[in-house]
Amino acid sequence: MSVLKLSLRTGLGKHIRAGHPWVFRKAIEHAPKVPAGSVVDLVEAGRFVARGYFDPLSPISVRVLTRDASEAIDLCFFERKVAAALELRRALIDLEGTDSFRLLHGEGDGLPGVVVDLYAGFAVVRLYSAGLRPYREMLVEALSRRVPELLGVIGRDEVPEQEEREGKGSGRMLWGRPAPELIEIRERGARFWVDAYGGQKTGFFLDQRENRALIRRLARGREVLNCFSFTGGFSVNAALGGARSVFSVDQDAGAIALARQNFELNGLDAAAHDFLAADVFELIASFRKEGRTFDLVILDPPAFAKAQRAVQAAIDGYASLNRQALALVREGGLLATASCSARVSPEAFLGAVKEAAYKVGVDLALVEERYQPPDHPIRLQFPEGRYLKFLVLGLP
Repeated sequence: MSVLKLSLRTGLGKHIRAGHPWVFRKAIEHAPKVPAGSVVDLVEAGRFVARGYFDPLSPISVRVLTRDASEAIDLCFFERKVAAALELRRALIDLEGTDSFRLLHGEGDGLPGVVVDLYAGFAVVRLYSAGLRPYREMLVEALSRRVPELLGVIGRDEVPEQEEREGKGSGRMLWGRPAPELIEIRERGARFWVDAYGGQKTGFFLDQRENRALIRRLARGREVLNCFSFTGGFSVNAALGGARSVFSVDQDAGAIALARQNFELNGLDAAAHDFLAADVFELIASFRKEGRTFDLVILDPPAFAKAQRAVQAAIDGYASLNRQALALVREGGLLATASCSARVSPEAFLGAVKEAAYKVGVDLALVEERYQPPDHPIRLQFPEGRYLKFLVLGLP
């Protein structure tokens, strides 16, 4: 097999050999003019370091697929990755009452840029690099061969730029039986409608599965405010857990409508709870003026830092949001707060929440500190993959 060789700048090979999967443009001595997706070998002083795919449109020029010089990037390669990932999920996830999980988590599963979520037998594929598009058919075939329960595959990577920034897009069937407009899934016994064709990201946020179960346990007898509620994942679990009332707010009116449907799907009386399509920050300000408070406030906002230059602004934003929300938590209540900004470290996020508590003048007790679940694995050599932070804090 003849593969194009790219020379790394001196001294950079050790990071790739240690396991980091990204090679930035400035790390390559001479960037080639080859099509996106071309397989390239990274070499240092003429010695093989790793093999990956080339992306001329991204600051990350090469994403590493293997460090084995004898391993070809072909259908068998993708089949091995899919089979290994599925075996890992079956071994580590409690699938009792659950039929949906992340099957492929990019760098965490050795396939940088590839995300595949499985919803009740339907796989939703998102490819986060132009260099992966030549491998789409190969990946779909590998899924069809290695996932016995697979009914169909939906593609979500070809979306308009504006919709991509908003996390939305129009999906299309790539293989198998056409998926319904809304897919009914089960998660720890709860049921949800998922818009896999046009919902945010792949349609649902599977990374919060274990945290939703935690909220179900903590919500009993409490009045709950769920901010950035999306389609009501935390809200449904709070109600199933015996919350006295749940107030769900999200700026997306379509998501709020689906949240109502999810309450009904679980046999919950939606009329006994509140749903509002509104700006979260404006609603919090309104509640503060009214003096309205809750026993449990949940904050699960979209990522505040999409680029490194936005990190400090994001940290300030988390501090401000949590400061405002803490004013709504009753004495003896709980604040559950999350960050999905990969560029904001766990230490920085915790620091933002500490600053918020200081500004409000309350002492907080850390009750739970969690990260993403086992179907979103984090390679130790890739700390950038540790993106989800979830804190539960008590007001004494």
